[in-house]
Amino acid sequence: MSVRHALLALLSEGPKYGLQLREEFEARTGEVWPLNVGQVYTTLQRLERDGLVESDGDGQDGPQKGFRITAAGAEELAQWLRTPSDLSSPPRDELVMKILVALRVPGTSVRDVIQVHRRYLVELMQQWTRIKETEAESDMSLALVVDAELFRLDAVVRWLDAADGRIKRAAAGPVPAEQATAEKTTGTTQAVPSVRRRLGARR
Repeated sequence: MSVRHALLALLSEGPKYGLQLREEFEARTGEVWPLNVGQVYTTLQRLERDGLVESDGDGQDGPQKGFRITAAGAEELAQWLRTPSDLSSPPRDELVMKILVALRVPGTSVRDVIQVHRRYLVELMQQWTRIKETEAESDMSLALVVDAELFRLDAVVRWLDAADGRIKRAAAGPVPAEQATAEKTTGTTQAVPSVRRRLGARR
């Protein structure tokens, strides 16, 4: 999450005070990401240093010190909004690491580990669904945040289901020769080295 650019977006609406920026940030994000006042002023100081915002110029941070976006700040914000996030490499996800590690720990049932996390994720999804049904319908920002979180959690659950199925099949024995041939024909087995080479080139 870019607090820097979120503050620029709020300032693009007009001049605001630091405390006002914190309150509006939390309101616009459905109060899902609390923001410390100190973090707001630290970020504003850096934005001012970089020429992206201007302040009243009294030299004192406080509730009555106003900030406004500069032309350079507006250009920076527009560029950030239109620049895709870098999703080319898999993130170092802790849950993925746990499953990979569980595969190597003696006496550990990786499928049990998967089920523990799956139950937890389903409970989280139920909590977000309740928020969506009771609060999000009247708050567009919160509704979008809830939708994003439900989609994200659903994707993780589906990955756990796929991992569980793959591990189950591996435990059942080797892949039949005809299936292995079919995978090779469709390029499934050939794709892995290519992906590894591409990711390795970015490190």
